[in-house]
Amino acid sequence: PISHSDAESEKIAAPRYSYWKSVFRVFFRKKINIFALALLLFVILFAYIYPSVTHYDPYANLLDPNAKHLSPSDAMSYFGPQLRWILGAGASGEPTFDAVWNGSRISISLAFMCAAINMTIGVMLGAVWGFSKKVDMVMMEVYTIIGNVPMILIISVLSMLFSPTFWTMVFALTVVGWLSIAYFIRTQVLIIRDREYNLASRCLGTPSSKIIAKNILPQLISVVMLQTALAIPDAIGSEVFLTYIGLGLPVEIPSLGNLINEGRKVMLVAEQRYQLLFPVLIVSAITISFYALGNAFADASDPRNHK
Repeated sequence: PISHSDAESEKIAAPRYSYWKSVFRVFFRKKINIFALALLLFVILFAYIYPSVTHYDPYANLLDPNAKHLSPSDAMSYFGPQLRWILGAGASGEPTFDAVWNGSRISISLAFMCAAINMTIGVMLGAVWGFSKKVDMVMMEVYTIIGNVPMILIISVLSMLFSPTFWTMVFALTVVGWLSIAYFIRTQVLIIRDREYNLASRCLGTPSSKIIAKNILPQLISVVMLQTALAIPDAIGSEVFLTYIGLGLPVEIPSLGNLINEGRKVMLVAEQRYQLLFPVLIVSAITISFYALGNAFADASDPRNHK
């Protein structure tokens, strides 16, 4: 005779599923993702660690005419075999290596702060925007008015009203930077807003905030992660472009935009092109890594790819 157990009959024989474990398994399955992540972590950590353990004075050799515009080999010969001179010297006799990493720290900090503010406001407002029809009516008018104004004009006005500082740039990049993210999230919310489980939750009297937090936003993890990864290089690119055209950070702040702008002035001189090359390489490494990792993590966050 075969005995019957109600407890045993309720057990599921399928293996246990962990969402985040599956996400990281799919993400680390490709070696190119591991390489991109390692490169990005190295750049970010070195940009914060190296300037904190070294003293960088861009005008320390300003009065020395022989220390300006030195190639890497000439700088190593003139100042000695030191790591800080491995990339040569700039227009003021400053070590290009130190300038690049100090500029990277400033630009990365600016990008992280702008991305955090834009994503927080954009995701929260975008979810409410797409879920509430009343809010949708108001926000569509706001988006139609502000969204058609070129961002460069808004930043130009802000740069004339306020003195150019780090926090002015953060304010300029976030005052309307969240709007496009909110509109994108609103579009994604509209796709899943009226699905059966959301309608059932409404009929049961579930609060709208709980429906958004429990039913809708978990479905948008992949697109939110992608938008977050894209917001960081976008902020770096905006800072570089605005500083390049003279609307960004002041010259006293050695951001990547200022370094590229200074390198542009000597890019036609073959022996001094390194002053433009190295900041551009750092910006390219950061932006490409974030774009690649953002797309890879978005694919890994999709449960349909968890096999």
